Amino acid sequence: MNNNNKQMKICVSGNIGAGKSTLVKSLGTELDFNIYREPVLDNPYLGLFYQDMKTYAFPMQVFLFNHRYRQYLDILNSNKPSIQDRSVYEDQVFVNVLYEDGILLDLDYKTYKELVKNVLSNTEYPNIIIYLDVDPRECLKRIKNRGRKCEEGITLEYLIKLKKHYDLWIDNISNYTKVIRINWNTFKNTKDVIELLQLRC
Repeated sequence: MNNNNKQMKICVSGNIGAGKSTLVKSLGTELDFNIYREPVLDNPYLGLFYQDMKTYAFPMQVFLFNHRYRQYLDILNSNKPSIQDRSVYEDQVFVNVLYEDGILLDLDYKTYKELVKNVLSNTEYPNIIIYLDVDPRECLKRIKNRGRKCEEGITLEYLIKLKKHYDLWIDNISNYTKVIRINWNTFKNTKDVIELLQLRC
């Protein structure tokens, strides 16, 4: 696999703690793709959200959607292929869980859905989505091991709900673009992932 295809857009998707950022960095480096990371350290809402989800759920999701859409535009205008840690289409997984749990109000949920529908009406899906399928218990273990203070309040119950909605989202988006689903309970070699990509491209 090489970077001759300037339009190649790969997205790595998965639950919190799945190992997306590590794979994005290693794949991007190995393939010489532009790397687009998830906003963690520069997300002003993240710590506040885990302290008070009801207050900060809506503004954080708008912040994330705005950030990822800006990344999408950068990717679209780039002259290099790209690999991204979560795409602009993926935030709906989190929004649906927040709404299901009664954390997002009906009005906020409706407003967010309309915003996303309007903005994404003419966007292009990634060429390939790599979905890192990880047991929520393993995700929680990895979250605790990396020790981010803002993530101390993440519960197994929350990760299980995200996993359920991720599976639904992957089933749906596979109707529109290629999806490579990888069991990531054990980390794989980057070169093995590249071989999978070569088979699907």
